[in-house]
Amino acid sequence: MQASRKNMERMEEVVPDCRYQSLHHFVSESEWDPRAVLDQVAREADRLLGNSGNSGLLIDETSFQKKGKESVGVERQWSGRLGKVENCQVAVFAALSQRAFSTLIDTRLYLPKPWIQKRARCREAGVPDSEIVLKSKADLAFEMVVAARQNGVRFHWVGVDGGYGKDPAFLRRLEDQGEVFVADVHKDQQIYPEDPAPCVPEKKGSRGHKPTLPQAQSASQRVDAWASAQRPELWQKIVVRPGTKGEVRVEALHSRVWLWDGREPKARLWHVLVIREISSPETIKYVLSNAPAETSLRRLVQMQRQRFWIERSFEDAKSESGLAGYQVRGWLAWHHHMALVMMAMLFMLEERLLHKETHPLLSCADIEFLLAHFLPKRDVTHQEVVRQMEARHKARQNAIDSAYRRQPPHRE
Repeated sequence: MQASRKNMERMEEVVPDCRYQSLHHFVSESEWDPRAVLDQVAREADRLLGNSGNSGLLIDETSFQKKGKESVGVERQWSGRLGKVENCQVAVFAALSQRAFSTLIDTRLYLPKPWIQKRARCREAGVPDSEIVLKSKADLAFEMVVAARQNGVRFHWVGVDGGYGKDPAFLRRLEDQGEVFVADVHKDQQIYPEDPAPCVPEKKGSRGHKPTLPQAQSASQRVDAWASAQRPELWQKIVVRPGTKGEVRVEALHSRVWLWDGREPKARLWHVLVIREISSPETIKYVLSNAPAETSLRRLVQMQRQRFWIERSFEDAKSESGLAGYQVRGWLAWHHHMALVMMAMLFMLEERLLHKETHPLLSCADIEFLLAHFLPKRDVTHQEVVRQMEARHKARQNAIDSAYRRQPPHRE
């Protein structure tokens, strides 16, 4: 909170009685259990935000751009934050949200296939043997949903974007687990406006094998094609929430449709939503939900738009709590850092809720500003300024010398 940049060198310069080596040991090598801390954060967040009809568990991922190949999980892979393939780490996060408040409560680091195929590389980075297993990001998301329930977190739905909604097996797993979901899907998502009533057809003629696979009895269509075919008067205007620039309003279509994976004996009857921005009609979201049949369109839209708050949590975590500002490479250190960030975010959430009547606009940035002002600061004398500069120069020279030592010798 006090450092201008969220790294250990800058912390050492401003925090009294603070040593870089102590900070580095605490994050990288000490044996405290980050999972126990994350579980406690989840339970405390539930105390503040859980057990409400407006409590949702939001799942999303973010990436951390990195140089080199030694940081655990780093690989050339898709970075949604950058919108391109880049050398980065990717992690899936869970946030507990209630109306305009949310906080991150859990995370899973994604290990790409090239890492899983090289167990020695994983062990060198400190990855436990139990985690050297190829898991999709949807698998990691499902693990966090199960973990949240085991921690007693009380939420009424799971919200995901199209990166997870495009995986029909993930959505079926959530439903089979008893969870309500609200999931964005891609525009080419296939839906059945009528029950496909899958069945194995009778064999026709004497030739060939007897059919064994079920077939749909009605035709599917893309969700964007279905939306385009709807009458204009079926679109309804919905007020989502109050915003800083007036009410947030959208237009939405809604129907009950069937989803079938080509294998299950029965299709699943879910809600489909199409939501477009009034100010930007070309910005359209396609959404599936297994919420109870009587759930209103307004309620479904508000649940889907709640995903806005996990994006805000990422912004606050990176700007005020140093989510992306770590200088560690190993598995344990990465999880230590994330646990500490979520502790800091939990503290800021509690402060915002504590003062919401007297300071309703209090933000994480405000809290950081206040703490940076009121917390004790290292006494920066003229001698201390020079000492800090010399320490920075020594670190730079060490990095230069290390690079020269690694460089292969020049041959004429």
